[in-house]
Amino acid sequence: MRYHPDLLNELNLLLHFNLDTTQQGIKVHHDAEPSLIVAARRLHEKGLSTQPDGGYLTDLGREASEHAQALLMLLREPATA
Repeated sequence: MRYHPDLLNELNLLLHFNLDTTQQGIKVHHDAEPSLIVAARRLHEKGLSTQPDGGYLTDLGREASEHAQALLMLLREPATA
C-alpha cells in the first residue's frame, strides 16, 4: 500500500496547524490550489477539523497532526555539519 497523492495533500495540510496553541486554526481560501481545498474538505469529513475550509483541529485532528509532524521529523534528512 502506498500514500496516495490525496493523502499526501491531507498530511501536508495537517502540517500547517500550529500545535503550540489550540486558539489558532487555518483558512483554506476559495482561490487556493484545488487539491488543498479538497484536502481541507476531506479532513473535515473525517472529523479532523471543525470546518470544511480548515478551522481548528478536533481532538482527533490534533492527534493526527502530531503524528504527521513527528513522521516528517523522523524522515527528514539530517542536517549536515
